[in-house]
Amino acid sequence: MKVTIHKTDGKSSGKEADLNDQIFGIEPNETVLYEDVRRFLANKRQGTASTKERGEVRGGGRKAYKQKGTGMARRGSIRSPLLRGGGTVFGPKPRNYTVRLTKKAKRLARMSALSLKASDDAIRVVDGLSFDEPKTKEIVSLLEALELTGKKVLILSKETDMMLYKSARNLKNVHVLEANKPTTYEIMNADFIVIQSDALTVLEESFALNVEEDAA
Repeated sequence: MKVTIHKTDGKSSGKEADLNDQIFGIEPNETVLYEDVRRFLANKRQGTASTKERGEVRGGGRKAYKQKGTGMARRGSIRSPLLRGGGTVFGPKPRNYTVRLTKKAKRLARMSALSLKASDDAIRVVDGLSFDEPKTKEIVSLLEALELTGKKVLILSKETDMMLYKSARNLKNVHVLEANKPTTYEIMNADFIVIQSDALTVLEESFALNVEEDAA
């Protein structure tokens, strides 16, 4: 699959980038895609929510009021879940929400996500996307030129680029990551993906690395 390489002013550079069909052109596996997104969101949960049950709240050592003559129901304890300040019934307790997925499944999910973006024409490759100092205006101008203003954009860089990161960090819907780090969730959460032209190789090599690890 070939896509146009844009310049930072949004115009075509006259060159095309060749997207690897084994990564950007596969039939998306929606089941694995869903499972990997669910895994990412579940693993972000701290699992520290906790409530006190009847045996944990304070009080209830003495009888609340006499057994008869009050016209009210008999109460054995003020810790009853039916009373204000009493214990909670079936409330949350600290737990581990971790969901695990195999390396092959995670790789397939990422490839499925990238293939969906490629089929939706939601991938832009840009040449010369680097700065000597933070320039948020340049990022804004680029998004306007690519007609991505107001969209959720994921920018993939070849390596850690603090100038690029600082240029985009004040923009609400723009997120910058190294090309070998985006998760399935981050790919799917973005409306468009902007990739530095020299970051494509890094992105594709990250999948090749996983293949070697699985073979070992």
